[in-house]
Amino acid sequence: MSQPTLTIDGLESVYDALATAIDQAGPDKTTLFLVKLALLNANALADAQLFQQQITTALQDL
Repeated sequence: MSQPTLTIDGLESVYDALATAIDQAGPDKTTLFLVKLALLNANALADAQLFQQQITTALQDL
């Protein structure tokens, strides 16, 4: 069973919302905000193994 994906427009919308939220959090709270967001999304995903795979993918080519 494949995971649903966002369209390019959907990804751009998410990117814009994330960038705005990071700016709102400010430099001192960016890490805390991103950790909270990741945990909320992991909970919504409800699949710890898939979340770990996403972590691994996100770490590539930093």
